[in-house]
Amino acid sequence: MALGKKGGLGSKGRGITALINSEVDNLATVSTSDFVVEIDINKIEPNPNQPRKRFEESALESLAQSIEECGVIQPIIVRKKDDYYELIAGERRWRASKIAGLKKIPSIVREMKEEALFEVALIENLQREDLNAIEEANGYKRLSEEFGLSQDDIAKRVAKSRSAVANAIRLLNLDVRVQNFVTEGRLSGGHARTLLSLENGDEQFELAERILEDSLSVRQVESLVKYRLEHKNNEKLDKVEKLEKFNTECFGRVETDLKSILGTKVKVKNKQNKGKIEIEFYSDEDLDRLLGLIKRAEPFE
Repeated sequence: MALGKKGGLGSKGRGITALINSEVDNLATVSTSDFVVEIDINKIEPNPNQPRKRFEESALESLAQSIEECGVIQPIIVRKKDDYYELIAGERRWRASKIAGLKKIPSIVREMKEEALFEVALIENLQREDLNAIEEANGYKRLSEEFGLSQDDIAKRVAKSRSAVANAIRLLNLDVRVQNFVTEGRLSGGHARTLLSLENGDEQFELAERILEDSLSVRQVESLVKYRLEHKNNEKLDKVEKLEKFNTECFGRVETDLKSILGTKVKVKNKQNKGKIEIEFYSDEDLDRLLGLIKRAEPFE
């Protein structure tokens, strides 16, 4: 079985991207590895490291219907592993083919190392925009942590700017509840990015819920976040000023009461949740008088 050339990922990337292109574009080349074979669909397992975790049922059903009518036009790519095959690319086609009731599916068998396998799966989804923003961020993070790739390396392999990769990874700093909204498809990556300016996770979640309830646009959320940050600083200053005013009034009343009780000058000083009381006396007899008053004083309830 031979297939015509297909554009695939285009020329936007190199390295692994070029490898994916060759998997599809060079099927007509006379080579044992280029032959398309029919493989028992039940002997194929998904790649456990597939960065894409969610597949829309409606989209799969639509693709399954197309496969029932036209068959699988583009073969999936697999690698041999023990007594089964592991998917490299084409999980949507494989899942839809199972729904369509196919017993076998056209496949290309390749040899591929773990790093390349993960990169192919990630890049395939990125280029087709099949990943949500959190899946994309986790994919970049894995390439960095597990395969030691720098953000520049990742950017080159997925044909994006380094800043785009860095900004994507920053989404993993969001509250996990907000990340779940993105993963579930309820919140867009653009909305999620606007929440990064809020350091408090509860604030992020609260505003994310409001976005969903009121169907806010990204521009509206940006304005809300800006407003919160500006007034948050004002609120902090207001709280400090109110506390200082309260302390001044409170300790002023204490000074007045002590002066009245002891009949002498009293100064109450407070600093950072601690302080001291200064009581003036003018002779030994005056000191004895003050001690007597303090000893006879009734304890506070």
